[in-house]
This record gives sequence, C-alpha cells and structure tokens, in this order.
Amino acid sequence: MLTIAVSKGRIYQEALPLLAAADIEPTCDPETSRKLILPTNQKDVRLLIIRATDVPTYVACGAADAGIAGKDVLVEHGAAGLYEPLDLGIARCRMMTAGKVGENWQGRRLRVATKYVNTARRYFATQGIQAEIIKLYGSMELAPLVGLAECIVDLVDTGNTLKANGLEPKDLIMHVSSRLVVNKAAMKMKHERIKALILALESAVSTEVTT
Repeated sequence: MLTIAVSKGRIYQEALPLLAAADIEPTCDPETSRKLILPTNQKDVRLLIIRATDVPTYVACGAADAGIAGKDVLVEHGAAGLYEPLDLGIARCRMMTAGKVGENWQGRRLRVATKYVNTARRYFATQGIQAEIIKLYGSMELAPLVGLAECIVDLVDTGNTLKANGLEPKDLIMHVSSRLVVNKAAMKMKHERIKALILALESAVSTEVTT
C-alpha cells in the first residue's frame, strides 16, 4: 500500500490534476465525505486527509509514505527524516512581514504576531532586530489594529485582506509553494513505486509550466 498525506483545501484542489496525471484519483470528495482515508482508483494507493501542519509528522514517522506540504510548513516544523524531491509549483504565495500602512519599524524592538514562531524568530535574528514573538492561530491582521503587535508574519497571496484592514506587506521572508516529501525508509522499501510517482508528478509539473 502506498499512502500519501495531503491537507484538504487549496493544496488538495491544486494537487488533484497532478495526482490524476500520475493515474491517482480519489473515489470520494473530502469536502462532502467525513472519511479521513480516501481510497483511490488504484487499490494499492490511498490518501490521508490531515491538517497541513501534520503532513511532515505523518510522513517522517512513517504513517504515510509521501505527502504534499507547503514550504512554509516544512521550514517552520522541520523536515528531518524527509526527502523533498520535487517542487510541485502549486498553492503559491509569499511569507511576508506586514503592518500598518506607512509605519516604519527601523531601530525599534518589535512585537510580532504569527503562527510561524520559529521562522519569524530566525528571520528577525538574521536582520539584527529584537523581536518578541506572540503566537496566534488566526486573524493575524487584527493584532496591529488593537495594539497587540506592531508587525505580523503571515502568508500573502493577493494582499487584499491586508489592504481591507489598513495594513500593507513589508518585507519578503520567502516564496512558498507546495512540495512532494517522501519518508526516507519508504524511499528504500518502496523505491520503484515512489520513483514512478515522482517521475509522473515531475512530468505533470513540467507540462503545467509550459502550457
């Protein structure tokens, strides 16, 4: 059995055409089904539907042979015990700092609200900026508006949510896209099957890029 972990939502929807190119198609929809393990058109392949932040853990611990995870999650939670053979080029966005329009933080000690605690701490350390990191799980944009923090670190796609709340993106921390990750033991034990998956996805990604 080949088990692939993926989170529902944008990553799942954008991964579907790539998986289909590898002849892997789920036989039910996680949006309408309560199933967390989805069978596919291939009897020896199944999908695990889990939280995005849990994908690296499931793969690293061997509960899944492979997974699809955003680079933000891999950087924040670590990718020890994983191979990262392929950038799938899906769910693209940017991880950025953001704050009130026109506000300058230079030379100030910052309070930073984010769910990316480790990434934010490393980033501000490299910039030589003293930062107090406040962990939040959502609604980051609210923090500067009520004085909880001067700065947030979050993913930015269009920037419309920031703009609607009187905020603006400031500095780019990293470009983010979703990656295929593979358990190291599974790469050895199921080498032919996983190699075929990688090649099929690689071909699908190349086709997407050229069209």
